[in-house]
Amino acid sequence: MENYGCTRDLFLENEKRTLSVYACLTSESKGREKPLLPCPVRTEFQRDRDRILHSQSFRRLMNKTQVFLAPAGDHYRTRMTHTLEVTQIARIIARALRLNEDLTEAAALGHDIGHTPFGHAGEFAMQKCYDPSFTHYKQSLRVVEKLENDGEGLNLTFEVRDGIVNHTGKHMASTLEGVIVKYADRIAYINHDIDDACRAGILSPNDIPAGIRGILGNGHSERINSMVNSIIRESASKPYIRMESEFQTATDGLRDFLFEKVYRNPIAKSEESKAQEMLMRLFDYYVKHPERMPELYKRECEYEPVERCVCDFLSGMTDRYAIEIYSSIHIPKVWRGPQV
Repeated sequence: MENYGCTRDLFLENEKRTLSVYACLTSESKGREKPLLPCPVRTEFQRDRDRILHSQSFRRLMNKTQVFLAPAGDHYRTRMTHTLEVTQIARIIARALRLNEDLTEAAALGHDIGHTPFGHAGEFAMQKCYDPSFTHYKQSLRVVEKLENDGEGLNLTFEVRDGIVNHTGKHMASTLEGVIVKYADRIAYINHDIDDACRAGILSPNDIPAGIRGILGNGHSERINSMVNSIIRESASKPYIRMESEFQTATDGLRDFLFEKVYRNPIAKSEESKAQEMLMRLFDYYVKHPERMPELYKRECEYEPVERCVCDFLSGMTDRYAIEIYSSIHIPKVWRGPQV
């Protein structure tokens, strides 16, 4: 009978033997806030991946908006499919550069776990009614540290939490694996948002400036392949993650094009003001009636400001649940008397 108790040790030894000198080895992790007994068959970053994957917050991503609010078709991206695309792109880059694929995967799976309903419209609503400094990436960190697991948090390693909170914005993760997630996030959303915008009739592939197409390619997979390979070529055997300058300039230009044609498009964003208004009204309602929130958030009110707790509750909602709750509170039900 094989001794499966040493499986984890084999993984750790394999990392030392095969990964780049710039990789974050699991054996060198800064660890967790609450130490755990080692798992006999999984490394610590593998455990983090599984904790994120099995969390309630992760499952809710399937019903949260990516760009298009409540799209009628079945093939538009959600926050869940976005996360899976980010994870796959990140793993490809990490594997090619011989970096820690398990760490990269865990941080990628968790990077949007605290995202608000209705995409960035929900984020803007929380900035208006709760705190201008509210961001989805800080909320993602709060979810894994504090809110998940009925208020116990997921107790993830430092490196995974660092990759989650630094996946966007000006700050950079402390590991190359975390920086990969930052690049993979941008590569994923730029390309799948083009795909969804074309499906919605807002864009045509030929609308993309010819100069950008000449560098990155014409199709969805061709552009992703160009961006990924540019990072691999530029970063191979280097202590940094970077895209070649020509490809970075083209990628930035494509992102600017998307902001102009899609992210600020009145057709794509026609319902955002309604979503923001709905969340802000829900915020006001629950600040006045915190006792009507679920038990987790009522307990949280014992040691946190009620506004903070309401923000946590609303941020965790799916689009569908937010609409249902709003309707139950603010939309009168039709009264039907006895049938005669």
